[in-house]
Amino acid sequence: MNLHDWIDELSDLLDVEVETDEVLLADLADIVVENVAVNAGPVTAFLLGVAAGARDAGPERIEQMAARAQALAESWDRPAGALDDDDDDDVLDDLDELELDEEEEEATV
Repeated sequence: MNLHDWIDELSDLLDVEVETDEVLLADLADIVVENVAVNAGPVTAFLLGVAAGARDAGPERIEQMAARAQALAESWDRPAGALDDDDDDDVLDDLDELELDEEEEEATV
């Protein structure tokens, strides 16, 4: 089964009528993964689909929205997977706290 067949089968299962440009979505997801984060690729494709459905967008409008999303991803100023500066301390504190909790649980067993 190829991607086009998968899209047809999934569309039938979800009971939606769509014309999907799988190359456009795959290219957009690749660019977003490369520039933002691994999980951002499928999330971006999902949000593009939500936006297209909410606007009853045709292929031309979807291409425009995808181009805007691509431009945003290409201008993203943080390396893929990087934490925000504000989050670094919080994440480290959370990890330290989690490790302490695990050590306390092991000590009481």
